[in-house]
Amino acid sequence: MIPRNPYFKKLVGVQESPIRISVEKVITVLVFVIAIGMISCVSKNGNHSGITKERFGALPDGREVNLYTLQNRNSMKVKISDYGCIVQSIIVPDRNEHFTDVVLGFDSLQGYLKNNLYFGSIVGRYADRIANGKFILDSTEYSLEQNSFPNHLHGGVTGFDKVLWSAKEIASPNYYTLQLTYNSPDGDQGYPGELKVKTTYKLNDNNELEIRYEAVTNKPTIVNLTNHTYFNLKDGGKSSISDHFLVLNADQFVPVNKLLIPIGGFRNCEGTPMDFRKSVSIGNRIESEDEQIRFGNGYDHYWIVNRINQQLVKAAIVNEPVTGRVLEVWTTQPAIHLYTGNFLNGTFKGKAGTIYQKRNGFCLETQHIADSPNHLEFPSTILKPGEKYDYRTVFKFNVEK
Repeated sequence: MIPRNPYFKKLVGVQESPIRISVEKVITVLVFVIAIGMISCVSKNGNHSGITKERFGALPDGREVNLYTLQNRNSMKVKISDYGCIVQSIIVPDRNEHFTDVVLGFDSLQGYLKNNLYFGSIVGRYADRIANGKFILDSTEYSLEQNSFPNHLHGGVTGFDKVLWSAKEIASPNYYTLQLTYNSPDGDQGYPGELKVKTTYKLNDNNELEIRYEAVTNKPTIVNLTNHTYFNLKDGGKSSISDHFLVLNADQFVPVNKLLIPIGGFRNCEGTPMDFRKSVSIGNRIESEDEQIRFGNGYDHYWIVNRINQQLVKAAIVNEPVTGRVLEVWTTQPAIHLYTGNFLNGTFKGKAGTIYQKRNGFCLETQHIADSPNHLEFPSTILKPGEKYDYRTVFKFNVEK
């Protein structure tokens, strides 16, 4: 693929290496997996890798919530809860091999139950806003909860971020995999059709965390899923992300009104504070008097990912110069949403008592565009019986020496 932006030197998909092993080796692997009680091993450098499970708390109705830790042979750890599919923690090294948690969140389940900024969760059925909580599908108008009045936000009051998913650990030679499923009934939060959803987290030894979103329905409906993790590659939310440097593989962005609803169409990034085609610090233009920046109180916008096919493509690169940590975001989704923690206001006490101030975290949410059901010019979010909603995003962590 020839990239539109020379900064992206190799826009190629993340590929899985083919594995050819004999029957004897398959048997050996199976016996090994059974012997260790499903997925745990020790690498050559002595680091334990695999998946562990611990109790995270209980919901008000008494149902138990668990926390799963995926650890690879490099000692990278990802902690995921079956409540809301929440990414509770991602622990990665800096250039000096110091390991730090680089996502915002809470030490206990109670922190997630009483706070409503979607920390680390899967949001749906429809991520982001739907204008006035209404859309028309097959000549029928549907009314959704206006939980961000007058609009509908992130699937409603009880979206996918606030339900208990069924979790399954999956043994694999190359990945540490957690699969979570949830069945959303017909009429849930006002949406038509029963929707069967599957979210799969896969960590490999290249420090890549893949999230795969799958869904099927028994009636025409709309679907838009994403992960709402807040990142701070320097210190996990103790300081501003303004000095993180960002590149977006996008020539166009989606303009919005003051309620952050798309006004229709796309605009070129060139000559605007939305131009991240070359590396620039997130805070460089975030206080601009540009109308779009004022509407979002910072960045709260969509960029259209440059692509020539539906394969994984590199959509974003974030570099934190003090620690040397680098985050690449690859996706099959059509757009990426940058949110710069504009609603963090110092009232959220996170992990280890950290107070999350405005712009202490950023989100890079790969997804379809907000309010797409009301914009025919946007990529469709309609899912019909017999079709499959199927998208992937990969968060790849590196270190720049």
